[in-house]
Formats: sequence, C-alpha cells, structure tokens
Amino acid sequence: MFHLHLSLFAKTKALESDIDNFHNKLINASMTFGKAVDVYLKEGKSEKFKKISRQIKKIEHEADALRRSIENQLYSNNLLPDLRADVLQLTENLDRIINKFDEATYMFYVEQPEIPEEYHAGIKDLGRLSADCAENMGMASRSFFRDMASVRDYSQKVYFTEHESDVCSRQLLEKVFDSDMPLANKLQLKQFINEIADIADTAEDFIDELLIFTIKRSI
Repeated sequence: MFHLHLSLFAKTKALESDIDNFHNKLINASMTFGKAVDVYLKEGKSEKFKKISRQIKKIEHEADALRRSIENQLYSNNLLPDLRADVLQLTENLDRIINKFDEATYMFYVEQPEIPEEYHAGIKDLGRLSADCAENMGMASRSFFRDMASVRDYSQKVYFTEHESDVCSRQLLEKVFDSDMPLANKLQLKQFINEIADIADTAEDFIDELLIFTIKRSI
C-alpha cells in the first residue's frame, strides 16, 4: 500500500505545520463545544459560558487563517493537481465542521433556550456524541497524512458514533413532542437538537469522501 506523507507537499515545513495545526483546531473545537453544552445546561448564559463561546469563536478565526494559508501554499508549490484538489476539499470539510461548532454555540448564546431538566441528560449525550464524532473525523483526516492504514479504523468510529447520535436525537425529539410544552418551545428545542446532530451527520459525509481519497492514494 502506498502511504502519503506530508514530505510530498514541498521542501518547506510550513505546509506540514499548518495542516497539523488545522487538525488541532478541529479537535480543540470539538472538546470545547462539548464543554459549552455542559456549562449551558448547568448555568445558562453565564460568564463561564460566554468565555467558552469566545474560545470557540477564536478557534474558528484561527482555523480560517490556517485554511487560507494552506490554500495559498497548495497553489504556490508544485503539487499534482489531483492531490492539491483532494487536500483543498479536505481542509474545506474540516473548516465546515469547525464553523458548525461555532454556529451551534452562537445559537445558544443568542436564543438562550429554556431547556427543561428532564432533557438535560439527552442533550448532554447528544453534544458529547457529536463532539466525539467530529474528533474521530479529525483523527481520520490526520491519519490520511500520517498513516493511511489508520484512516479506516477512525472512520468506523465515526460511523458508529454518528449512528448513536441519530438514535439519541430521535429519542429526544420523540420525548419533546410527546410533552406538554408549548409548540413554540418544542420547535425551538427541535432546532437545537437538529443543529447539534447535524455536526455528526456532516462528519459522516466527510468520512465518505475521505475514504474515497484514501483509496485513490492507495492504488
């Protein structure tokens, strides 16, 4: 099997470093988002939650800067067009997940939904599953550059976790709409549940593409 290494990306270490840091940003965003959900459920829009929200926004801005740097270097160095296109797609997909963490956190920050305590455990589980799904997605992507043999292992973790998040979100939605809450509250909570679950769905879509890229590089 052919293994893709970052040394193929040019003689400079700058691109290697940026790609590695970009993956770090995704993993940091995943862990910080899980913390944000936990804090909001305990404290609402507290100072601690605001601080975490700012941390995610900072990660998102730093990731954008890294993405632009990676794109510039991919075009300024002599890379095979096919390889360059694959890496561009990978970085865009990673950036999309980071943006979703930021958007979901901002929704909590702005809308400040009232979430009855009976749903706290389910929302917390869903947040953890989506964060874990994205983190394993990041590990799978990093393996594409370091150890392609590990891509499939992390991909299977993403598929499993995404399925668990689907089950969790469906159970939450059924419980919400079986309740006596006003319809407006149900719809707002539905929006938040779907927003969190969509992170895992997007991570799964990313893995589908990543496995195709991996097969191409293994031939």
